[in-house]
Amino acid sequence: MRGRRHDNRGVAPYPRSLRVNQVVRRVLAEELERLADADERLRLITVTAVDTAPDLRHAVVYLSSLNEDAAEGLAERRPQLQHEVGRQTRMKRTPRLEFAVDPAVVAGGRVDDALRRIRDRDGGPEGPDAAPPPR
Repeated sequence: MRGRRHDNRGVAPYPRSLRVNQVVRRVLAEELERLADADERLRLITVTAVDTAPDLRHAVVYLSSLNEDAAEGLAERRPQLQHEVGRQTRMKRTPRLEFAVDPAVVAGGRVDDALRRIRDRDGGPEGPDAAPPPR
């Protein structure tokens, strides 16, 4: 029996769900890029993934970052974004959008911070391209 994977994004294993997630992500990314010209709160927001519920009533939109100003701007523009998803796709229902920070991006940031602390503590090289210490 196949079920939903239990990773941070909850990507569904079904081809239709994957296609819906990809289409919604593309539409939202393009629309946010367009809206960023008019609303500076929406600048520097990257849509990393979308997880749409099987009944298509709800979708979590994962973003690379989400500060308070951006969250406020997204909340104001949510109806417009939902309308655009409905206009550009052929779905029976347009999912209600919820915005969240991508947990994978957060985890990656923590790993980078930990590696930076280790490098600074050990006085190691400045990066992966740094020359090895002389022998």
